[in-house]
Amino acid sequence: MIKQTEVSGIPAVIAPTTGPMHAGLVFRVGFADEPLAKRGITHLVEHLALHAFGVADYHYNGATGTEYTFFHMQGAEADIVAFLNGVCRALNDLPMHRLPTEKEILRTEENTRGEGPTEALPLWRHGARDYGVATYPEWGLSGISPDDLRAWVSHYFTVENAALWIAGPAVPAGLELTLPHGERRPAPAPSSALPVRPAFFPGPSNVVAWDAVVERSTSAGVFSGVLERSLFRSLRQESGLSYTVQAAYEPRSGGRAVVTAFADALPEKQGAVLGGFVDVLASLRLGLIDDADVTAVVNQRVEELTRAEENGTRLPGQAFNLLAGRPVQSAAELVAEVRAVTRDDVAAVAAAAFADGLLMTPGRTGADWAGYTPAPSDSDRVAEGNRYGSMDDPELSFVAGERGVSLVNDGSAATVFYDECAVLLAWPDGARRFVGHDGIQVHFEPTLYPNGHAVVPALDARVRPELRATMPSRDPDRIPRPRPAQPAAATSGGGGRTWPVIVLVVLAPVLLFFGFLGLIMGLTAFDDDVDVALEITIAVMFLSFAALAGWGVFWAVRRLRR
Repeated sequence: MIKQTEVSGIPAVIAPTTGPMHAGLVFRVGFADEPLAKRGITHLVEHLALHAFGVADYHYNGATGTEYTFFHMQGAEADIVAFLNGVCRALNDLPMHRLPTEKEILRTEENTRGEGPTEALPLWRHGARDYGVATYPEWGLSGISPDDLRAWVSHYFTVENAALWIAGPAVPAGLELTLPHGERRPAPAPSSALPVRPAFFPGPSNVVAWDAVVERSTSAGVFSGVLERSLFRSLRQESGLSYTVQAAYEPRSGGRAVVTAFADALPEKQGAVLGGFVDVLASLRLGLIDDADVTAVVNQRVEELTRAEENGTRLPGQAFNLLAGRPVQSAAELVAEVRAVTRDDVAAVAAAAFADGLLMTPGRTGADWAGYTPAPSDSDRVAEGNRYGSMDDPELSFVAGERGVSLVNDGSAATVFYDECAVLLAWPDGARRFVGHDGIQVHFEPTLYPNGHAVVPALDARVRPELRATMPSRDPDRIPRPRPAQPAAATSGGGGRTWPVIVLVVLAPVLLFFGFLGLIMGLTAFDDDVDVALEITIAVMFLSFAALAGWGVFWAVRRLRR
């Protein structure tokens, strides 16, 4: 039975457990709160707060998620007290001397982290703000200062923005969570980069992925389970097209939740996997749901709730609920809600999810045939300003204006307006990358444009300083350079390609004229008994002129083809 209490002014949930005692301190801050120019700051705070513990005999950890950051420890009661009190002390006085080292550790961690099959979905759905920020690298690490960290901690890591869970018999003696006071920070309102839904965008050739934002409910959780069963049965058991098929339900603050699903595919089977995936979504949308699937998922959820109640793993979710302003529910209440879910409830969620769906199609396949609209991949406007042609690509040009920048290439454009810029990445060698709120990027390499370095100061001046993220220096070999121009082909008469063209234009008619006359005179000589010798002489002379002209034409063609 979960009980609510308070420790040092922090709301807490506590319940007995059948296993080892464990506890956690959670704060309502995550990737979704970070501006892109400070991407990684919450993760950096987490690492610095845990530095003092080093290698320990007990299990402890920290984690930074989309909406929450928490510190967790499992062990003896005294160890839990020492850990949680130590985390609070570290948050009050972060070890700033560790800043350069921890930044390098985080960069290494990011470099070894693989991209998940559904990782691109938030970027295409939300762009470069709030819930889309987690998709981006931790670009802000280089420029984060001690003052930035102190301001972030005082804003988010406070008594009013924290909650505690304890899986054990009681609040351990000596637990004193000393934190600064502040305010409860609600999760940001989600933005949208999708003008129309359902939508699709192309992804890797070996996976189909999908997500939808729906109303947070027990029915939506059951729907995710039914979706996984339906996809698994269709794509693996019946058709043998996929090996891994999964679906998940992630509740969010603000009464919303995200349902995600994916299925892997062989490149040569991508069309079949996409078709099967889309068919399952359409069937569920139309209410073609097996009662047996709903019953199986409901029973599974009830069993999971029972186990979670026994070992205390339901407590972190209830602590998150406290920070989201949601009531703490007993296991019995949750079980009753799950058992009340019907096939019609699941069908209603399926219809709403289909309408909001975002589909990642494999490779170059599309889904417009299934009623999905292509998600925007370029801009419908070009900034007004000075245009600079690329020295490396004649089809590419960069536009720098008073209101924004654009890259224009073969009729398509990528545009970022300064008042819609999420971050400006700045490299010491002068390279600049603008990322718009919609996720569109414009990258400028000054080495590839005439007087490119002279353009950079004007670009920097038009973007607010807080949106700038300084990037590490690049190896000089990685700085792009224009390809060297091909030297003009030399000719005996000079003039590059001019003389061969002139020779071809003059001699081609000569070849045709004298060649034709020579053939006519030769044929006439065989049919005429008078002046045969003269006619043959004239034919040979004409054919000789044609041969000389033909040699000139041959020479000109060879020169032009070099």
